[in-house]
Amino acid sequence: MKTADLVDAHGDAVRFCDLPFLKLGKLRSFHGPITTVKCFEDNALLKAELQKPGKGRVMVAVAHGPVDHDPCPAIVSQDHRYLVAEQSAAGGTAALDGEIDEMDVAVFCLGVSPTKSSKDGAGKAGAVLHFGDVEFRPGAFAYADPDELLVSAVKA
Repeated sequence: MKTADLVDAHGDAVRFCDLPFLKLGKLRSFHGPITTVKCFEDNALLKAELQKPGKGRVMVAVAHGPVDHDPCPAIVSQDHRYLVAEQSAAGGTAALDGEIDEMDVAVFCLGVSPTKSSKDGAGKAGAVLHFGDVEFRPGAFAYADPDELLVSAVKA
């Protein structure tokens, strides 16, 4: 279902994520329950979470730090398939955007960077995240298409 149709059908039950995302990967539309990771200049935890069975979930990540550190790994799990990345300080980045564009995944991010991040595994999985005027709570639902990214507390 298109995000415009979800808004028509569910009104205030869905929230728009108001950010100018770059959309990478072959998939342009997706939906599923949200899982989250919050980290700082370190993508090891995010990479580890993406290696777990995705089961149709949408990974949402906030990676605080300078824009020249990549919050999402070069290898995005084929099983997880969907990633939304945001960075509060200077804009979220995804490494190796050309490689991601060739994969059967969807990555929504605010920018790209080849700079290597630390690999200590610092951060928190399952955190409630806030960006783009939306709360991303594990277990809530994300819906995306080329037009919009929406979040709903319940399955729409």
